[in-house]
Amino acid sequence: MKRIASILAATTVFVTPAMAELELEKDELTFGFIKLTDMAPLAVAYEQGYFDDEGLFVTLEAQANWKVLLDGVIDGQLDGAHMLAGQPLAATIGYGTEAHIITPFSMDLNGNGITVSNQIWEEMKPHVPLMEDGRPQHPISAASLKPVVEKYTSEGKPFNMGMVFPVSTHNYELRYWLAAGGLEPGFYSPENISGQIGADVLLSVTPPPQMPATMEAGTIYGYCVGEPWNQQAVFKGIGVPVITDYELWKNNPEKVFGLNAEFAEKYPNTTLAVTKALIRAAMWLDENDNANREEAVRILSQPEYVGADYDVIANSMTGTFEYEKGDKREVPDFNVFFRYNATYPFYSDAVWYLTQMRRWGQIAEAKPDSWYDEVAKSVYKPAIYLEAARLLVDEGLANEADFPWDSDGYKAPTPAEDIIDGIPYDGRTPNAYLESLPIGLKGDQRVVGTEVQG
Repeated sequence: MKRIASILAATTVFVTPAMAELELEKDELTFGFIKLTDMAPLAVAYEQGYFDDEGLFVTLEAQANWKVLLDGVIDGQLDGAHMLAGQPLAATIGYGTEAHIITPFSMDLNGNGITVSNQIWEEMKPHVPLMEDGRPQHPISAASLKPVVEKYTSEGKPFNMGMVFPVSTHNYELRYWLAAGGLEPGFYSPENISGQIGADVLLSVTPPPQMPATMEAGTIYGYCVGEPWNQQAVFKGIGVPVITDYELWKNNPEKVFGLNAEFAEKYPNTTLAVTKALIRAAMWLDENDNANREEAVRILSQPEYVGADYDVIANSMTGTFEYEKGDKREVPDFNVFFRYNATYPFYSDAVWYLTQMRRWGQIAEAKPDSWYDEVAKSVYKPAIYLEAARLLVDEGLANEADFPWDSDGYKAPTPAEDIIDGIPYDGRTPNAYLESLPIGLKGDQRVVGTEVQG
Protein backbone atom coordinates (compact mmCIF):
# COMPACT_ATOMS: atom_id res chain seq x y z
CA MET A 1 0.00 0.00 0.00
CA LYS A 2 2.85 2.39 0.78
CA ARG A 3 4.30 1.87 -2.70
CA ILE A 4 0.86 2.33 -4.31
CA ALA A 5 0.37 5.58 -2.39
CA SER A 6 3.77 6.78 -3.57
CA ILE A 7 2.95 6.02 -7.19
CA LEU A 8 -0.39 7.83 -6.93
CA ALA A 9 1.30 10.83 -5.33
CA ALA A 10 3.94 10.89 -8.03
CA THR A 11 1.32 10.83 -10.80
CA THR A 12 -0.85 13.53 -9.23
CA VAL A 13 1.99 15.91 -8.46
CA PHE A 14 1.84 17.29 -12.00
CA VAL A 15 -1.96 17.48 -12.00
CA THR A 16 -2.56 19.44 -8.81
CA PRO A 17 -2.05 23.14 -9.69
CA ALA A 18 -0.59 24.09 -6.30
CA MET A 19 2.09 21.44 -6.57
CA ALA A 20 2.83 21.67 -10.29
CA GLU A 21 5.47 24.34 -9.66
CA LEU A 22 7.77 21.83 -7.97
CA GLU A 23 9.19 19.69 -10.74
CA LEU A 24 11.48 17.46 -8.72
CA GLU A 25 15.07 17.18 -9.88
CA LYS A 26 15.52 14.00 -7.82
CA ASP A 27 12.73 11.92 -6.32
CA GLU A 28 14.49 8.87 -4.85
CA LEU A 29 16.18 9.85 -1.59
CA THR A 30 17.90 8.16 1.36
CA PHE A 31 17.97 9.92 4.73
CA GLY A 32 19.94 8.91 7.80
CA PHE A 33 19.06 9.14 11.48
CA ILE A 34 20.18 8.06 14.94
CA LYS A 35 17.79 6.06 17.14
CA LEU A 36 16.41 8.92 19.23
CA THR A 37 12.86 10.14 19.68
CA ASP A 38 13.69 13.48 18.08
CA MET A 39 14.08 11.78 14.70
CA ALA A 40 10.26 11.70 14.81
CA PRO A 41 9.64 14.22 12.00
CA LEU A 42 11.37 11.89 9.54
CA ALA A 43 9.44 8.80 10.67
CA VAL A 44 6.13 10.69 10.70
CA ALA A 45 6.73 12.26 7.27
CA TYR A 46 7.24 8.74 5.96
CA GLU A 47 4.48 6.93 7.84
CA GLN A 48 1.83 9.64 7.36
CA GLY A 49 2.55 9.85 3.63
CA TYR A 50 3.86 13.43 3.57
CA PHE A 51 6.91 12.44 1.53
CA ASP A 52 4.56 10.57 -0.81
CA ASP A 53 2.40 13.68 -1.20
CA GLU A 54 5.46 15.52 -2.52
CA GLY A 55 6.25 12.77 -5.02
CA LEU A 56 9.29 11.65 -3.01
CA PHE A 57 10.37 8.01 -2.69
CA VAL A 58 12.24 8.07 0.61
CA THR A 59 14.26 5.41 2.39
CA LEU A 60 15.14 5.99 6.07
CA GLU A 61 18.29 4.32 7.38
CA ALA A 62 19.48 4.18 11.01
CA GLN A 63 23.19 5.02 11.34
CA ALA A 64 25.74 3.55 13.75
CA ASN A 65 26.90 6.90 15.16
CA TRP A 66 27.00 10.61 14.43
CA LYS A 67 30.33 10.52 12.56
CA VAL A 68 29.16 7.78 10.20
CA LEU A 69 25.99 9.78 9.61
CA LEU A 70 27.86 13.00 8.81
CA ASP A 71 30.30 11.20 6.52
CA GLY A 72 27.34 9.66 4.68
CA VAL A 73 25.88 13.10 3.93
CA ILE A 74 29.25 14.46 2.86
CA ASP A 75 30.10 11.61 0.48
CA GLY A 76 26.59 11.37 -0.95
CA GLN A 77 25.58 7.97 0.41
CA LEU A 78 22.88 9.88 2.29
CA ASP A 79 20.92 12.70 0.69
CA GLY A 80 20.27 14.28 4.08
CA ALA A 81 20.01 13.40 7.75
CA HIS A 82 18.74 14.04 11.25
CA MET A 83 21.79 15.86 12.65
CA LEU A 84 23.20 17.38 15.77
CA ALA A 85 22.81 21.13 15.30
CA GLY A 86 26.54 21.56 15.87
CA GLN A 87 27.47 19.23 13.01
CA PRO A 88 26.67 21.48 10.01
CA LEU A 89 28.30 24.42 11.79
CA ALA A 90 31.46 22.53 12.77
CA ALA A 91 31.84 21.00 9.30
CA THR A 92 31.35 24.37 7.60
CA ILE A 93 34.03 26.09 9.72
CA GLY A 94 36.34 23.08 9.32
CA TYR A 95 36.30 21.74 12.87
CA GLY A 96 36.76 18.02 12.36
CA THR A 97 35.52 16.97 8.93
CA GLU A 98 35.33 19.93 6.53
CA ALA A 99 32.30 20.33 4.27
CA HIS A 100 29.61 22.93 3.65
CA ILE A 101 26.44 21.55 5.25
CA ILE A 102 23.24 23.58 5.47
CA THR A 103 19.93 23.25 7.26
CA PRO A 104 16.56 24.57 6.08
CA PHE A 105 14.70 22.93 8.98
CA SER A 106 15.16 22.74 12.75
CA MET A 107 13.77 19.43 14.01
CA ASP A 108 12.81 20.17 17.61
CA LEU A 109 13.25 22.00 20.89
CA ASN A 110 14.32 20.40 24.18
CA GLY A 111 14.29 16.58 24.44
CA ASN A 112 17.49 15.84 26.39
CA GLY A 113 18.34 15.04 29.99
CA ILE A 114 21.31 14.49 32.30
CA THR A 115 21.29 11.19 34.18
CA VAL A 116 23.57 9.94 36.96
CA SER A 117 24.02 6.42 38.32
CA ASN A 118 22.14 5.33 41.43
CA GLN A 119 25.37 5.47 43.43
CA ILE A 120 26.13 9.05 42.41
CA TRP A 121 22.53 10.08 43.05
CA GLU A 122 22.68 8.73 46.60
CA GLU A 123 25.84 10.78 47.16
CA MET A 124 24.25 13.89 45.63
CA LYS A 125 20.96 13.70 47.55
CA PRO A 126 22.20 15.21 50.83
CA HIS A 127 23.10 18.36 48.85
CA VAL A 128 19.79 18.61 46.92
CA PRO A 129 17.06 20.94 48.25
CA LEU A 130 13.71 19.25 48.92
CA MET A 131 10.12 20.37 48.43
CA GLU A 132 7.55 20.19 51.22
CA ASP A 133 6.49 16.71 50.12
CA GLY A 134 10.07 15.45 50.44
CA ARG A 135 10.75 15.15 46.71
CA PRO A 136 13.80 16.87 45.17
CA GLN A 137 13.36 20.49 44.14
CA HIS A 138 13.90 20.89 40.39
CA PRO A 139 15.89 22.12 38.57
CA ILE A 140 18.81 20.42 40.33
CA SER A 141 22.04 22.40 40.14
CA ALA A 142 25.40 20.79 39.48
CA ALA A 143 26.43 22.47 42.73
CA SER A 144 24.94 19.37 44.37
CA LEU A 145 27.34 17.22 42.34
CA LYS A 146 30.39 19.32 43.16
CA PRO A 147 31.14 17.83 46.63
CA VAL A 148 30.79 14.35 45.13
CA VAL A 149 33.31 15.15 42.38
CA GLU A 150 35.67 16.70 44.94
CA LYS A 151 35.45 13.54 47.07
CA TYR A 152 36.27 11.30 44.11
CA THR A 153 39.14 13.55 43.06
CA SER A 154 40.61 13.49 46.59
CA GLU A 155 40.52 9.69 46.44
CA GLY A 156 42.35 9.69 43.11
CA LYS A 157 39.30 8.56 41.10
CA PRO A 158 38.64 10.34 37.78
CA PHE A 159 35.02 11.44 37.49
CA ASN A 160 33.86 10.30 34.05
CA MET A 161 30.65 11.30 32.28
CA GLY A 162 29.38 10.63 28.77
CA MET A 163 28.03 12.78 25.93
CA VAL A 164 27.27 11.76 22.38
CA PHE A 165 29.66 13.78 20.16
CA PRO A 166 32.16 16.65 20.57
CA VAL A 167 29.91 19.17 18.77
CA SER A 168 26.62 17.83 20.15
CA THR A 169 24.05 19.79 22.08
CA HIS A 170 24.58 17.19 24.78
CA ASN A 171 28.26 18.08 25.15
CA TYR A 172 27.45 21.77 25.44
CA GLU A 173 24.45 21.24 27.74
CA LEU A 174 26.42 19.00 30.07
CA ARG A 175 29.26 21.53 30.11
CA TYR A 176 26.80 24.35 30.71
CA TRP A 177 25.22 22.54 33.66
CA LEU A 178 28.58 21.64 35.21
CA ALA A 179 29.99 25.16 34.80
CA ALA A 180 26.82 26.73 36.22
CA GLY A 181 27.41 24.61 39.33
CA GLY A 182 31.06 25.64 39.65
CA LEU A 183 32.67 22.58 38.03
CA GLU A 184 35.27 22.81 35.26
CA PRO A 185 34.23 20.64 32.28
CA GLY A 186 37.58 21.07 30.49
CA PHE A 187 38.90 22.76 27.36
CA TYR A 188 39.89 21.78 23.83
CA SER A 189 42.94 23.04 21.99
CA PRO A 190 44.20 22.52 18.42
CA GLU A 191 46.78 20.08 19.81
CA ASN A 192 44.50 18.32 22.30
CA ILE A 193 40.97 17.51 21.16
CA SER A 194 40.06 15.41 24.20
CA GLY A 195 38.16 18.33 25.73
CA GLN A 196 39.60 17.38 29.11
CA ILE A 197 42.26 20.08 29.61
CA GLY A 198 41.92 21.38 33.18
CA ALA A 199 38.74 19.38 33.75
CA ASP A 200 37.14 18.49 37.09
CA VAL A 201 34.78 16.15 35.21
CA LEU A 202 36.13 14.13 32.28
CA LEU A 203 33.69 14.01 29.37
CA SER A 204 33.94 11.41 26.61
CA VAL A 205 31.86 10.16 23.68
CA THR A 206 29.39 7.26 23.98
CA PRO A 207 26.76 6.54 21.27
CA PRO A 208 23.22 7.28 22.57
CA PRO A 209 21.78 3.73 22.68
CA GLN A 210 24.86 2.53 24.59
CA MET A 211 24.62 5.12 27.37
CA PRO A 212 22.65 3.08 29.93
CA ALA A 213 24.82 -0.04 29.54
CA THR A 214 28.04 1.98 29.70
CA MET A 215 26.88 3.63 32.95
CA GLU A 216 25.70 0.30 34.36
CA ALA A 217 29.18 -1.12 33.67
CA GLY A 218 30.72 1.72 35.70
CA THR A 219 32.71 3.17 32.80
CA ILE A 220 30.89 6.48 33.26
CA TYR A 221 29.06 7.87 36.30
CA GLY A 222 26.44 9.73 34.28
CA TYR A 223 25.63 11.17 30.90
CA CYS A 224 23.73 13.70 28.83
CA VAL A 225 21.63 12.17 26.05
CA GLY A 226 18.33 12.47 24.21
CA GLU A 227 15.35 10.28 24.82
CA PRO A 228 14.54 7.50 25.32
CA TRP A 229 17.92 6.78 26.92
CA ASN A 230 17.36 8.76 30.14
CA GLN A 231 14.01 7.10 30.77
CA GLN A 232 15.57 3.76 29.88
CA ALA A 233 17.89 4.16 32.90
CA VAL A 234 14.83 4.72 35.12
CA PHE A 235 13.01 1.68 33.74
CA LYS A 236 16.13 -0.47 34.18
CA GLY A 237 16.57 0.84 37.72
CA ILE A 238 20.19 1.87 37.11
CA GLY A 239 20.08 5.67 37.17
CA VAL A 240 18.26 8.90 37.95
CA PRO A 241 17.79 11.82 35.54
CA VAL A 242 18.64 14.95 37.53
CA ILE A 243 17.68 17.64 35.02
CA THR A 244 16.07 18.02 31.60
CA ASP A 245 17.40 20.51 29.09
CA TYR A 246 14.01 22.28 29.29
CA GLU A 247 14.97 23.09 32.90
CA LEU A 248 18.51 23.97 31.84
CA TRP A 249 17.47 26.38 29.08
CA LYS A 250 13.76 26.66 28.36
CA ASN A 251 12.91 25.77 24.74
CA ASN A 252 16.50 25.39 23.60
CA PRO A 253 17.17 24.29 20.00
CA GLU A 254 18.07 20.67 19.39
CA LYS A 255 18.52 18.64 16.17
CA VAL A 256 18.39 19.91 12.59
CA PHE A 257 17.87 18.34 9.19
CA GLY A 258 21.21 18.60 7.40
CA LEU A 259 21.96 18.62 3.68
CA ASN A 260 25.12 19.06 1.67
CA ALA A 261 25.07 22.62 0.27
CA GLU A 262 25.77 21.18 -3.20
CA PHE A 263 22.64 19.03 -2.92
CA ALA A 264 20.46 22.04 -2.12
CA GLU A 265 21.97 24.01 -5.01
CA LYS A 266 21.62 21.15 -7.50
CA TYR A 267 18.14 20.06 -6.38
CA PRO A 268 16.34 23.20 -5.11
CA ASN A 269 12.80 21.93 -5.75
CA THR A 270 13.57 18.59 -4.13
CA THR A 271 14.94 20.46 -1.11
CA LEU A 272 11.72 22.49 -0.90
CA ALA A 273 9.60 19.34 -1.19
CA VAL A 274 11.52 17.64 1.64
CA THR A 275 11.16 20.73 3.82
CA LYS A 276 7.41 20.86 3.15
CA ALA A 277 7.00 17.23 4.21
CA LEU A 278 9.01 17.76 7.38
CA ILE A 279 7.03 20.87 8.33
CA ARG A 280 3.80 18.91 7.96
CA ALA A 281 5.20 16.12 10.14
CA ALA A 282 6.18 18.60 12.85
CA MET A 283 2.70 20.15 12.73
CA TRP A 284 1.12 16.70 13.11
CA LEU A 285 3.32 15.91 16.11
CA ASP A 286 2.21 19.01 18.05
CA GLU A 287 -1.33 19.61 16.82
CA ASN A 288 -4.33 19.57 19.15
CA ASP A 289 -2.19 19.73 22.30
CA ASN A 290 -0.07 16.72 21.36
CA ALA A 291 -3.10 14.58 20.57
CA ASN A 292 -1.09 12.47 18.12
CA ARG A 293 1.74 11.64 20.49
CA GLU A 294 0.54 8.15 21.39
CA GLU A 295 0.45 7.27 17.70
CA ALA A 296 3.91 8.83 17.32
CA VAL A 297 5.19 6.65 20.16
CA ARG A 298 3.77 3.57 18.42
CA ILE A 299 5.63 4.54 15.24
CA LEU A 300 8.91 5.27 17.03
CA SER A 301 8.84 2.05 19.06
CA GLN A 302 9.13 0.03 15.86
CA PRO A 303 12.58 -1.56 15.49
CA GLU A 304 13.39 0.27 12.26
CA TYR A 305 13.11 3.63 14.05
CA VAL A 306 14.02 3.92 17.77
CA GLY A 307 13.12 0.39 18.80
CA ALA A 308 12.74 1.04 22.53
CA ASP A 309 9.68 -0.19 24.42
CA TYR A 310 6.49 1.79 23.91
CA ASP A 311 6.26 2.64 27.64
CA VAL A 312 9.83 3.93 27.77
CA ILE A 313 9.31 6.29 24.83
CA ALA A 314 5.86 7.36 26.05
CA ASN A 315 7.27 8.33 29.45
CA SER A 316 8.66 11.58 28.00
CA MET A 317 7.06 11.86 24.55
CA THR A 318 3.52 12.24 25.89
CA GLY A 319 4.21 15.19 28.20
CA THR A 320 5.60 13.69 31.38
CA PHE A 321 9.09 12.89 32.63
CA GLU A 322 10.09 10.43 35.35
CA TYR A 323 13.07 11.29 37.57
CA GLU A 324 13.47 8.89 40.47
CA LYS A 325 11.35 5.79 39.96
CA GLY A 326 7.78 6.79 40.77
CA ASP A 327 8.54 10.54 40.66
CA LYS A 328 6.79 11.33 37.39
CA ARG A 329 6.10 15.00 36.72
CA GLU A 330 4.26 16.97 34.08
CA VAL A 331 6.65 18.37 31.46
CA PRO A 332 4.33 19.12 28.51
CA ASP A 333 7.09 20.83 26.55
CA PHE A 334 9.77 18.18 27.05
CA ASN A 335 9.49 17.47 23.31
CA VAL A 336 8.45 20.34 21.06
CA PHE A 337 8.33 19.85 17.30
CA PHE A 338 6.35 22.78 15.89
CA ARG A 339 5.00 25.27 18.40
CA TYR A 340 7.15 28.26 19.42
CA ASN A 341 8.47 28.32 15.81
CA ALA A 342 10.50 25.21 16.62
CA THR A 343 11.05 24.31 12.98
CA TYR A 344 12.33 27.72 11.84
CA PRO A 345 16.15 27.70 11.52
CA PHE A 346 17.01 30.80 13.58
CA TYR A 347 20.45 32.35 13.16
CA SER A 348 20.52 32.99 16.89
CA ASP A 349 20.37 29.23 17.52
CA ALA A 350 23.39 28.73 15.27
CA VAL A 351 25.24 31.54 17.05
CA TRP A 352 24.66 29.91 20.45
CA TYR A 353 26.35 26.71 19.26
CA LEU A 354 29.25 28.72 17.90
CA THR A 355 29.64 30.57 21.22
CA GLN A 356 29.88 27.23 23.02
CA MET A 357 32.54 26.03 20.56
CA ARG A 358 34.48 29.19 21.30
CA ARG A 359 33.80 28.99 25.05
CA TRP A 360 35.46 25.58 25.34
CA GLY A 361 38.28 26.08 22.83
CA GLN A 362 36.97 24.24 19.78
CA ILE A 363 37.21 27.64 18.12
CA ALA A 364 40.75 28.47 19.22
CA GLU A 365 40.89 32.19 18.38
CA ALA A 366 38.62 35.11 19.18
CA LYS A 367 36.18 36.07 16.42
CA PRO A 368 34.27 39.34 15.89
CA ASP A 369 30.49 39.37 16.22
CA SER A 370 30.23 39.71 12.45
CA TRP A 371 31.93 36.33 11.98
CA TYR A 372 29.28 34.56 14.07
CA ASP A 373 26.54 36.19 11.98
CA GLU A 374 28.22 35.24 8.68
CA VAL A 375 28.71 31.59 9.66
CA ALA A 376 25.15 31.32 10.93
CA LYS A 377 23.81 32.68 7.65
CA SER A 378 25.98 30.32 5.59
CA VAL A 379 24.51 27.27 7.34
CA TYR A 380 20.97 28.10 8.52
CA LYS A 381 18.60 28.80 5.61
CA PRO A 382 15.32 30.35 6.74
CA ALA A 383 14.59 31.55 3.19
CA ILE A 384 14.21 27.93 2.03
CA TYR A 385 12.06 27.17 5.06
CA LEU A 386 9.74 30.12 4.45
CA GLU A 387 9.40 29.31 0.75
CA ALA A 388 8.33 25.79 1.70
CA ALA A 389 5.94 27.18 4.32
CA ARG A 390 4.43 29.59 1.77
CA LEU A 391 3.72 26.67 -0.57
CA LEU A 392 1.98 24.78 2.25
CA VAL A 393 -0.14 27.84 3.12
CA ASP A 394 -1.07 28.33 -0.54
CA GLU A 395 -2.07 24.65 -0.76
CA GLY A 396 -4.29 25.02 2.30
CA LEU A 397 -2.12 22.65 4.34
CA ALA A 398 -0.82 25.17 6.90
CA ASN A 399 -1.95 28.37 8.60
CA GLU A 400 -0.24 31.61 7.68
CA ALA A 401 -0.22 32.75 11.31
CA ASP A 402 2.02 29.80 12.31
CA PHE A 403 5.17 31.11 10.64
CA PRO A 404 7.49 34.06 11.47
CA TRP A 405 7.39 35.74 8.06
CA ASP A 406 8.89 39.04 9.24
CA SER A 407 11.74 37.60 11.34
CA ASP A 408 15.28 38.79 10.68
CA GLY A 409 16.45 35.34 11.77
CA TYR A 410 17.20 36.31 15.36
CA LYS A 411 14.98 35.42 18.29
CA ALA A 412 14.29 37.89 21.07
CA PRO A 413 16.96 37.47 23.78
CA THR A 414 16.38 34.52 26.12
CA PRO A 415 15.63 36.03 29.55
CA ALA A 416 17.72 35.22 32.61
CA GLU A 417 14.87 33.35 34.31
CA ASP A 418 14.75 30.80 31.46
CA ILE A 419 18.37 29.66 31.92
CA ILE A 420 19.75 27.76 34.90
CA ASP A 421 22.63 30.13 35.65
CA GLY A 422 20.47 33.26 35.35
CA ILE A 423 22.56 34.66 32.49
CA PRO A 424 20.49 35.94 29.53
CA TYR A 425 21.43 35.11 25.94
CA ASP A 426 21.26 37.47 22.95
CA GLY A 427 22.44 35.99 19.66
CA ARG A 428 23.16 39.44 18.25
CA THR A 429 26.00 40.02 20.73
CA PRO A 430 27.97 36.77 21.02
CA ASN A 431 31.15 38.24 22.47
CA ALA A 432 29.29 40.14 25.19
CA TYR A 433 27.52 36.88 26.01
CA LEU A 434 30.83 35.02 26.29
CA GLU A 435 32.16 37.75 28.58
CA SER A 436 29.15 37.24 30.87
CA LEU A 437 29.87 33.54 31.48
CA PRO A 438 32.07 32.97 34.56
CA ILE A 439 33.77 29.78 33.28
CA GLY A 440 35.11 29.50 29.73
CA LEU A 441 37.23 31.39 27.22
CA LYS A 442 36.51 35.04 26.58
CA GLY A 443 38.12 37.93 24.74
CA ASP A 444 41.49 36.96 23.25
CA GLN A 445 42.04 34.03 25.59
CA ARG A 446 43.30 30.77 24.15
CA VAL A 447 44.38 27.41 25.47
CA VAL A 448 48.15 26.83 25.32
CA GLY A 449 49.32 23.44 26.57
CA THR A 450 47.37 22.91 29.76
CA GLU A 451 46.74 26.59 30.52
CA VAL A 452 44.36 29.34 29.51
CA GLN A 453 46.38 32.37 28.45
CA GLY A 454 45.36 35.93 27.71
